[in-house]
Amino acid sequence: MAASELSADSDSNVPDYEYIDVNTKPFHIGSFRNEWLNRLKPSHYSYQLEDEDTFHANFAKETGIGEEMMADLKSICSLDSLRCYPEDQQPDTDLVPPDSTLRTLVQRKKRQDYKASLKISKNRHDLYADELERLAVERKPEAAADLVPEGEVILTINVYYPATYDRFSYIRPHTTLLMTGSHSLAELRDAICCVSDLQVCGEFSNTPDIVPDFISKDHYKSAFFFFEGVFYNDMRFPECQDISKTVLEWAKARNFPPYSEARMEETRFIDLKVKVGFPYLYCHQGDCEHLVIITDVRLAHKNDCIDKSLYPLLTHKHRIVTQKCAVCHVFIGRWFTTNDQFAPSDPCLFCDKCFRMLHYDTEGNKLGEFKAYPYVDRGAFN
Repeated sequence: MAASELSADSDSNVPDYEYIDVNTKPFHIGSFRNEWLNRLKPSHYSYQLEDEDTFHANFAKETGIGEEMMADLKSICSLDSLRCYPEDQQPDTDLVPPDSTLRTLVQRKKRQDYKASLKISKNRHDLYADELERLAVERKPEAAADLVPEGEVILTINVYYPATYDRFSYIRPHTTLLMTGSHSLAELRDAICCVSDLQVCGEFSNTPDIVPDFISKDHYKSAFFFFEGVFYNDMRFPECQDISKTVLEWAKARNFPPYSEARMEETRFIDLKVKVGFPYLYCHQGDCEHLVIITDVRLAHKNDCIDKSLYPLLTHKHRIVTQKCAVCHVFIGRWFTTNDQFAPSDPCLFCDKCFRMLHYDTEGNKLGEFKAYPYVDRGAFN
């Protein structure tokens, strides 16, 4: 193979924008990882920390400063010169000294005063979202077997709401997950939370106390991902069916380009050919469709969470307003009814307490004619 051909093949492994600031051209994740490992030194992606002398020597070499300037920097930027408290005193990290001359602390004090003037406290959902971002930073595994290998690929994946939800369906991801290149698509599928998986099918107005224990995810286990012309079907269980077959037959009858199939449980991310920033498809429960967008592909860093047991790692979850009971307006809806003479609307949402008080006597006998269905609120994932 000629040198020019080798160069062209090498460049195809590096993501290049197909549409500026939108998505890249397709590239193979495993080849992209190998390309980086060939170009970088092992020290660039190693988890081992450099000793202080080596760090200072490398810093001086890269910045081109002399020994005298380096000594001045070490003196000025030392911990002793940045300390605001005596060495034997335990500092309060939330308290900024009022007479500090360090500019970073002056700006932090201004920010604290500004936040205090707003008099708006974060709710538990915002606090949880902030915690997600910092929970796993630099987390180290307890067992050596759980260490993410050096040079492993980490992908950032946004999963959006099903297309049937008009509001925020296409601009706000429901969840953001970090996954490694060694994870399979089946592990991504198991990490995706969707309210349709929790639904219980059926009408239970006559037997509200014996709603089946199984949920839709236990009964309808088929699903597929669609990446770059390939349908990756979940075939881990005997109940699973190839639900992409209908699409394949439809496309074949209309002379679409040929598509292929594979098993998601046998396909790792490192085997995929994808576009970063391009919307792909996850379909489950027959017709519940989610957009899946890979927004970043990079090598693992020592500041990342390198505990493999914590992946897939949830870093963001969108908070959803819950649907309250139409009677008490306090509790989350658990039942919705139709053809209901006791309801202010049709259909109508009830919490469990209001539902039983209005529709059953003290002995649990049904009053009047209505149909009742179990309801799972999207806010259950908050």
